[in-house]
Amino acid sequence: MTTIVDIAVSNEAFSTLVTAVSAASLVEALQSLGPFTVFAPTNDAFAKLPDGTITTLVQNIPQLARILTFHVVSGKYKKEDLIGVKSLISLEGTQIDIDVSEESFEANNATVIAADIEADNGVIHVIDNVMLMRPHWFYPIMESGKVGVV
Repeated sequence: MTTIVDIAVSNEAFSTLVTAVSAASLVEALQSLGPFTVFAPTNDAFAKLPDGTITTLVQNIPQLARILTFHVVSGKYKKEDLIGVKSLISLEGTQIDIDVSEESFEANNATVIAADIEADNGVIHVIDNVMLMRPHWFYPIMESGKVGVV
């Protein structure tokens, strides 16, 4: 059985993610039956974070686990399944905005650079940025700015 973790471990581009998942004790969870959809940041995505961020997160395991579980959704969602879907709820409990078109596939502030990598327990979408959680007050403000909303 090839799990999401097996795929990540076998690909050098995910070495930072694998280290973070191990540090946060999430390996066993991501090897379970799932299914899961993982928005997986590459090493290059982690390198875009401000200096010292990764070290700080590894020293704050609850925050690291929160950020990592924000990148995981319960259920298996391939790109084609997400056409017309506006958002998903992460395992962390926060909304991930989804925008899929023929030209692009985005999740929050990240662009999917490789979609639909299938594992026995789900699917991986490779992303170019570590996704940022939006504060609780973000969505009402965005809604109030829409045309026709009072």
